[in-house]
Amino acid sequence: MSNRVVCREASHAGSWYSASGSQLNAQLEGWLSQAQSTIRPARAIIAPHAGYTYCGACAAHAYKQVDPSITRRVFILGPSHHVPLSRCALSPADIYRTPLYDLRIDQKVYADLWKTGLFERMTLQTDEDEHSIEMHLPYTAKAMESHKDEFSIVPVLVGALSESKEQEYGKLLSKYLADPTNLFIISSDFCHWGQRFRYTYYDESQGEIYRSIEHLDKMGMSIIEQLDPMSFTNYLKKYRNTICGRHPIGVLLNAVAELRKSGLEMNFTFLNYAQSSECRNWQDSSVSYAAGALVVH
Repeated sequence: MSNRVVCREASHAGSWYSASGSQLNAQLEGWLSQAQSTIRPARAIIAPHAGYTYCGACAAHAYKQVDPSITRRVFILGPSHHVPLSRCALSPADIYRTPLYDLRIDQKVYADLWKTGLFERMTLQTDEDEHSIEMHLPYTAKAMESHKDEFSIVPVLVGALSESKEQEYGKLLSKYLADPTNLFIISSDFCHWGQRFRYTYYDESQGEIYRSIEHLDKMGMSIIEQLDPMSFTNYLKKYRNTICGRHPIGVLLNAVAELRKSGLEMNFTFLNYAQSSECRNWQDSSVSYAAGALVVH
């Protein structure tokens, strides 16, 4: 085994977000300054992973709830968009680059996760092609900058998990969620609507199409706030809403359910909702974004 340090490049910098550290820093500061820190410290957040011009402002509402003074480890759970994956996968990298500063993977936690036999190893190519984790790295770096040498990250690529696998991974990760020095970032956009997404659910009673989309998303968001994994699964089965991070969300809900058995009190609150555009006819398309935070009492 060589001791060469493996770096994952910031492959979406320059397209999905600015490759200039100073410009990116100014944008993130601008968005964060518009958000309120109402429910800190967050133990977990749900935030979108689209290009920052679309969802940067929305994501800030989740990141504003992060307390860098207590956070020592940041788990980032993102869905797999490009490779078929029925389990969860770990990165081959040691370092994740961002235009702000490099983030270090926690190899001790990785070793513990690897030992369970439940994880695959993704290739560096798969890692760099995937945007669902990367889009959270600049925001993580920004939120944690006051303690930038004192934390590590634990990126986990989440496959198309069955209900029982969501339960299994939720149970496994619940011990990490129980630790107040850990933060979980759940990477998900909400409804992808339009013919290009092959999803055109429309409830005419809601008025314009974009209102129907909002009503559908907010139904799902209120179910997530109830922290009941079964209700969320049933909602997805009924409406087939194209929430791309549904499996990472399912893992979080199952981890919470596990901790609630031992009497831990938790609350999840959504703080912001946005759409990339307002759909009014069948030719239109949009992606929805939501930002929220979980606190432990």
